[in-house]
This record gives sequence, C-alpha cells and structure tokens, in this order.
Amino acid sequence: MDSQRIQSSAAWEYATAVQAEQPIVGRRRRCGTDTVLRMDRGRVLICDPIPATVIERISAGGLQVDERVDLSPEELEGLIGDYDAIVVRSATKLGERQIAAGRRLRVIVRAGVGTDNIDFPAAASRGIAVLNTPRAPTVSVAELSLGLLFALARRIPQADAALKSGTWPKKELSDGIELEGKTLGILGVGRIGGALGRRASALGMVVVGADKELEPAGRFEGLEILPLGDLLPRADFVSVHIPLGEDGRAQIGREEIARMKDGVLLVNCARGGVVDEEALLEALESGKVRGAALDVFAEEPPRDLRLVRHPRVVCTAHMGASTQEAQARMGMEIAQILLERL
Repeated sequence: MDSQRIQSSAAWEYATAVQAEQPIVGRRRRCGTDTVLRMDRGRVLICDPIPATVIERISAGGLQVDERVDLSPEELEGLIGDYDAIVVRSATKLGERQIAAGRRLRVIVRAGVGTDNIDFPAAASRGIAVLNTPRAPTVSVAELSLGLLFALARRIPQADAALKSGTWPKKELSDGIELEGKTLGILGVGRIGGALGRRASALGMVVVGADKELEPAGRFEGLEILPLGDLLPRADFVSVHIPLGEDGRAQIGREEIARMKDGVLLVNCARGGVVDEEALLEALESGKVRGAALDVFAEEPPRDLRLVRHPRVVCTAHMGASTQEAQARMGMEIAQILLERL
C-alpha cells in the first residue's frame, strides 16, 4: 500500500545512454557554470534539493535544468508556465493554481513515494503525468523503521541523552524488552512494509500485516494478513506504512488506538497526519501507548512540540529516505522518467 498503490516509473535501472561518465553537453543549470551547447529537448524546474549528480545526468540528455528551491506558492505559480517538467519532493506543494499555470507542463515528478502534496485531479484534467520514484527509498525506510523498533524497545536515545547530561541511568532504564518472540503488526504491506516484515522475521519476531487492498486470512510478502480489528489487539509493536486517506484525515485515531494492546509501541515512518497526533498524545499520557517513534508529522517542521518533547517519544526529521543509496537510486529514477517523457 505504501508505494505499490502509486503509479510506478517503469524499471529503475538508469539508461546506459546517460551514464555519468559520458560528456555533459546541452547543459544549462542556473546554479552552475555550464552553458547551452545545443538545442534543448525540454525545460525542467527542480523545486526541492536533489543531488548535483542527478542534475548532471538529466542535463546530459539534452534537457535544460533550472534549480529554484524554497519558492513561495506565488513565486512557483509565476515560474511554472515556462517549463515542460517539474521535480518536487515533499516540501513543495503543487495545488490547482500552480498546475493551472503550467501551460507547457507535461510531467510532474515526485522524488520519493508519497504524492499527497500534488493535486492529482488538477493534473489529470490537463493531461499531465504524475510519476514518483517508489523503489528508491524502500530499503532505507524499512531500515529506519527497524532501527526505531530497537530504539523504543531498549530506550536507546534516552540512555544516550542521560549519559551526556552526566547521569548513569542503568536502573531507570532497566525495563527494556527484546524483539525476539514479540508480534509486529505492519499496517500497509507494500514495498516498505514487506521489506520491514522480512527483516523483522529474521530477528525472530512474529510478523502480521493488515492492508485494505489485500484479502484477510491470506499471505502476502511472506506475512499473515489479518483484518485490522484482529491485528491491533495482537501486536506488541505497530509500524505504520499507509498513505493519508483521500479526505486527508488520520487513519489511526482514538478508535484504532483503543483497540491496541495495552503498552503497545508505535512507529510511524509513513506520512504525517496518518496517526492522529492528539489521540497519540492522550494515549502516551494514559500509558495505553508505552512509546512512539515518529519520523513524520502533520506539520513539518512541527510547531507544536508536545510530542517531540515527550519523554517516551523518539523523533527523527522525516529522514526515511535520507541515505546515500536511496538518493542515488532516486536520481536514477528521476533521470529515466524525464528522459523518457520529454
């Protein structure tokens, strides 16, 4: 569900014709020093930071690349009309006004998985293709999710912070638990959920999954698939890998949390807003949820720091795909999409 539900960008292997070792010609990057040497095939606007090597590869195929980050919605609306393609990550929002202003726009590329920052109906009504890079972050996000399971089980960040403050919290942090033999419930058994499940199984965890698009009482990606109502009271750990609902509302709220096992440990590396943050805070305060690890927030960066500062919450700054390997794969997918479509 996390990435299988979103339109794929074909095979992620990068076309041999645009490998980095080939000469870079036809390049015109506003933030660089090269100039155009031949007619461009199309113009590409990069709105969020991506590796310089990716821009080089796109330019090597004859596309003109302009990198303009941190644009306001109004600035983007004024610029987008001059481009055939736009590349965004999660920070840039493409609403109806921006897309309507893209009179030449043919392709929107989301560098990453989630596409809730793009107005799909507005793009579809104008025949604009919206593509993402679903394979690129799979391993990185799955590994971060697994790391956060360990962090919650053994309260590793709290131990580190205590020692750095000059205390020795051996007794205070003696209530850790092992992962082996515990049940991990995965909500959303797509690429990332499946990759996490395989890794957790290798550690001796009992792994079950729930997915609205899969039949319960079956198996998928090696996992037993259960109805959500059966999974929640059974899981010692719950890891969330589902997108926002179509209405933008949280899919894990007070009702779902109430069904969970007392003392559950919750991980969210999916999308901010998927878990109702007020409901989670209440559950942490009551002890219903023993601990939570969050890589994503409804507002990023969050201004409301109650969850961030909670003593039983581990936080990271939406860094699931922030690895060298994921960025390299993402770049290969972005370049292939643009060179095939323009």
